[in-house]
Amino acid sequence: MGYSPSMQTDNPHGPIWLSVGEASGDLHGAELIRRLREVQPEASFTGMGGSAMKAEGMNVRYSMKLISLVGITEILGGLPRILLLLRRIRRTLEEVRPRAIILIDCPEFNFRIARMARDLGIPVYYYISPQIWAWRSGRVKFLREHVRRVICILPFEKDFYERHGMAVDYVGHPLMDVLPLERLDAMAVDENLVGLLPGSRNKEVSTLLPEFAGAARILRRNHPDLRYVIVRAPGMERERLLALWDSDIPVEIVEPDSRYETFRSCKMILAASGTVTLETALIGTPVVVAYQVSPLSALVARLLVHVDHISLPNLIAGRKIYPEFIQERAQAGHLARAAAAWLDEPDAYAGVKRELIELRSMVGDPGAALRAARIIIDDLAELGF
Repeated sequence: MGYSPSMQTDNPHGPIWLSVGEASGDLHGAELIRRLREVQPEASFTGMGGSAMKAEGMNVRYSMKLISLVGITEILGGLPRILLLLRRIRRTLEEVRPRAIILIDCPEFNFRIARMARDLGIPVYYYISPQIWAWRSGRVKFLREHVRRVICILPFEKDFYERHGMAVDYVGHPLMDVLPLERLDAMAVDENLVGLLPGSRNKEVSTLLPEFAGAARILRRNHPDLRYVIVRAPGMERERLLALWDSDIPVEIVEPDSRYETFRSCKMILAASGTVTLETALIGTPVVVAYQVSPLSALVARLLVHVDHISLPNLIAGRKIYPEFIQERAQAGHLARAAAAWLDEPDAYAGVKRELIELRSMVGDPGAALRAARIIIDDLAELGF
């Protein structure tokens, strides 16, 4: 068992605090709230989140947009504001006295919330465990000292945490609950439609979307019938996307609510690395992955990151399914060549589609969020919370 609170919590019937920092965490948090309420109907929820969690009845005291940063230099630039935010959250935790805190990914911020929780005697659960197996694996000691249980969603994570003496549960991936796979599998693929997913943060969108536009111009030479669609991330203004699409090629922008249907209808997608690459993989749509951060962030990553791939499908499979273009290689020419290989070589495209079917079977059965909810509620019952 990980950290055990010293029973300082004086509000055993208080709300459960959830803390997320990005759009994918908001979706997973919303599903977890649904399942927690299924296990314990009287439970209430508060903390940091987004629109999806708010729609499930969570009292969102702090918007996740306050910490929507990426990369080392970007985090340093926003540090004074984040430190002020952390002081405010500490005061709120002291006032609210939640009976538990559930952290969802976002370790750079959530580790600080875990430290506060330990000081206040509040039990902490980490759902969507941080990817410290990829870098800074020494931080597992921090988790042992501050978190009661780690609840992981990737099959290879359980062994990692067990080797380091953590109380850990593998529940499968929550996307298997969120994705309407039976309905999506029945949809037809538009052979001339290419999707564009430049990310959810301003920095990555401003970096990658012009490169995606450049790739479209290159592809037009041999594939003039291709059409393009951008799936707008929550909080990303439509006007900003259009301004960054530096191309005379028409582009359609669709809303986040129809993203899964759009993913399925695309022949392929150009996407920023992130949870969306696993969404597309489970839906069965091939993706060319791109990612760029600041030069300093990239230098730090090269020194510290200990994995062979950056996209979740490749990490889960243990091999390259999706081509990845990182930093200076995330340029229009490279992206266009990778996309053209699938357009011009039907056997290569069919091979990727087969690998995505195999990957879906590796991720696990539906029910991850419900299994996580039961683990948390049962453990709180043991504590008398």
